[in-house]
Amino acid sequence: MSDFSNALSTSASGLRAQALRLRLTSENIANTDTPGYHRKTVPFDTKVDPRTGAALVETGRVNLDRSELEQIHDPAHPMADENGNYDGSNVDIIIEIADAREAQRSYEANLKMFDQARQMSSGLMDLLRR
Repeated sequence: MSDFSNALSTSASGLRAQALRLRLTSENIANTDTPGYHRKTVPFDTKVDPRTGAALVETGRVNLDRSELEQIHDPAHPMADENGNYDGSNVDIIIEIADAREAQRSYEANLKMFDQARQMSSGLMDLLRR
């Protein structure tokens, strides 16, 4: 029975990790036009639960992308310098959409694994009751 709980734990940790990734991608998309905004990313790592032996997905600290900010020329903007330029964001909407789609598909795969493990566990219980 512990294999079923390990599968559920692994899938649940993957669901949490992809949910965080989707949230950060949504924040990035929402702040595409925010001056001075740095894109947020989160690293994933594998961790083994010492108690159960289940492989889990662990998220690291949220990181800010330190790549160059886009320079926008708009002398009428309140944040413009003496040359009429201000710092935009370093969010690339195409990359964010691709990341969101990848996170969504990974989330769905983890959800399917979770459901399969739950169904197999339920089926085993039904067999044992007979």
